[in-house]
Amino acid sequence: MDAWHIDGHKLGFHPARVGQFLEADTWEKAKKVYPLYWEITTSAACNHRCTFCSVDAIGYPAINMKVNALTSAMSQAVANGVKSVMFAGTGEPLLHKQINYIVEYGDLSGLDMAFTTNGVLLDKLENLHKCSWVKISMNAGSPESYAKIHQTKIGDWDKVWDGIRRAITRKGDCTLGVQCVVLPENLHDMRHLASMCEKVGVDYLVLKPYSQGTFSTVQRDLNYKPMDTYLRSVTEFSTDTFKVIYRQSAFQQESEKHQYPKCLATPVAWVYSMADGRVFTCSAHLMDDRFCIGNLNDNTFQEIWEGERRRENWEMMQSFDIAQCRLNCRMDKINKYLHSFENVAHRNFI
Repeated sequence: MDAWHIDGHKLGFHPARVGQFLEADTWEKAKKVYPLYWEITTSAACNHRCTFCSVDAIGYPAINMKVNALTSAMSQAVANGVKSVMFAGTGEPLLHKQINYIVEYGDLSGLDMAFTTNGVLLDKLENLHKCSWVKISMNAGSPESYAKIHQTKIGDWDKVWDGIRRAITRKGDCTLGVQCVVLPENLHDMRHLASMCEKVGVDYLVLKPYSQGTFSTVQRDLNYKPMDTYLRSVTEFSTDTFKVIYRQSAFQQESEKHQYPKCLATPVAWVYSMADGRVFTCSAHLMDDRFCIGNLNDNTFQEIWEGERRRENWEMMQSFDIAQCRLNCRMDKINKYLHSFENVAHRNFI
C-alpha cells in the first residue's frame, strides 16, 4: 500500500462516519448523514481537450462557480461534517479568476483542500502551501505525444514542467504529484515520464487506467493485461523520496465486473458540484437529472442535502441497477469496503 492509499481508500480512518453510513437504512437516518468528501468544478472551461476525456459530452462551457454561493456552502458543509474538497471536475479549476480567494476561505473554514489540474496555470495557485495535495495530469512522457493526447500546443509541455519546478520550492507541506492515464499511445513513454518525475522532485507518479465514462462520446475498449509486466517495471524508478504508484487493482478491475450488488456510497459518502451550481450525488451520472439534488445558487448546502430531491435519489439508489455505472468509479473501493460489513458470518462473536 502506498503511503497515500491512492490505490485504496481511507474510509476506515473515519469509523464513526462509517457507522452512520451503514446504519442509514431509512431516509430519516440518511437525511442527517453528511458526506466526508466534496468534489467541486470551479470552472467548467478547459484549456485542453484530452483525447480520453470522460466528460467531453458536457462541452466545456465558459461557466465559473459563483463565489458567494460556494463560500457560503463551504461554511455550511464544514459545520455539518464535510472534511475535504477536491477542486477538479469537468474543467480546469485554475481557470477560475478567484481561485486563490476560494482556497483561502476554505482554509479558514477548516477544510482539507486538494487540486487535480493539467498544471498549465500552476503558477496562479499562490496558496499552494495551504493545500493537502496537488496532482498534475501529465498523460505522456514526451512533448510530441503530450501535445497529441492533451490536444494542445507543444509548448505547454515545458510550461507545465517549469511550473512544477517552481511549485516544489514553495509547496511547504503540500504533497505534489503527477498522474497519467495509461493508453496504448503513451505506454512507451511511461519509463521516461517516471524518470522525469523523479529528477524534477515530485513526491509521486500515479499510473492509472482509462475508465469508460457513462455519458462520454469517447468509448474505448482497452486490454491492460499485456501491459502489466511493463507497467510493473516502471515502479523501479521509486526511491526513498519518490514513488511510482501503479494502480494494479484499478487496472484489474477494468477487465472485471462490479464486485458488489448495489452502491452504498451514493448519496451519503460524497457530493459533487458543477460550475453552474448544480449539486450531484455521483460524478458518473452528471447528465442524469435523477442524480441532481439541487443548485447552490438557489438553496443552501443544508437545504439541498436534507431536501426532497436527495430523498428521491436515496430511495432510487436502494434498487438502482449499477450495471448503468462505470467501473473504477470514485467510490468503487469504498463500496467494496462498506459491503464487506454486510456478509460476515457470526459477526457478534468478536
